[in-house]
Amino acid sequence: MAEISPVVVVTGANGLVGAAVCRALAERGATVRAVVRRGGSAPALEGVTEHVGDFADEVFAREVTEGADAAVTTVHPMGSSREVQQRVGAEGTATFARAARDSGVTRLVHVSTAGVYDRSAGVGDIAEDGALLPDGSGDYPDTKNAADVALAQVGGLTRVLVRPPAILGAGETSVWNTLRPRSIRGGDRRSNPAQTFAWVHVEDLAAFLADVATGAVATSDDPESGPVPGGTTPVLVAGEPATLRDYVGTVTGAFGIEPEWTDEPVWTGQLLGDRARGWGWTPRVTLAQAMDELRHGLTAGA
Repeated sequence: MAEISPVVVVTGANGLVGAAVCRALAERGATVRAVVRRGGSAPALEGVTEHVGDFADEVFAREVTEGADAAVTTVHPMGSSREVQQRVGAEGTATFARAARDSGVTRLVHVSTAGVYDRSAGVGDIAEDGALLPDGSGDYPDTKNAADVALAQVGGLTRVLVRPPAILGAGETSVWNTLRPRSIRGGDRRSNPAQTFAWVHVEDLAAFLADVATGAVATSDDPESGPVPGGTTPVLVAGEPATLRDYVGTVTGAFGIEPEWTDEPVWTGQLLGDRARGWGWTPRVTLAQAMDELRHGLTAGA
């Protein structure tokens, strides 16, 4: 008897993370419904069908999730006004989650951020139960935190809050491979070289998201072994240790400019990835490979 492929809905399927998730799901034989706002922007892959609409529209959300097994939500308008981030990222994601649940989806995997944690100077290593930033810490962490809180209130399905740090990977919309380097080139290059640069490569992140969404990671009453069924389980994902000397040094070196190193107190701890590894995840992209990709992209576009 042929194995039935899982049906997974991916929001923001044209973005850096969303597109990578579609690719990872397709590689795993899943049937993917790629949700985008603009026609023709979803990845053209076997097993991936494009669905154009507003993921936060309840009627559209119910239609696109009808009969699906899982959903991966990646949309958050970082850089937009606080009102837009709150309305789209937090309220919109919660609306989508309720619609997905009502349509029969049993597992929702949400791309949160490690940016919700307090990573002040003096704070040590951080696990999933680390202290969260208080409200008023900034539009992005405030609204990402609000999204997590809103999803925790949506009962009736298993929710996984995946919390990546800086997401590396080539792409026009990539914050860390494209946008941040532009600001560094423009003069914003003051940083303490000892500060921790927590990162994960988009392909490793997408592989984890796809495994969780397709059920390759079984639920468990112990969150160290898998998502808690019917609950909300946060999980950190991060690559090998790095510092801003690695990242900023690579960017400035690629542009042929000098960094401006400072010595103010900074966070030097690590994001602990024990839970993700307990779920069977092993990142494959090394720091050297990620920096080589970053350097190549910047020099090629110089």
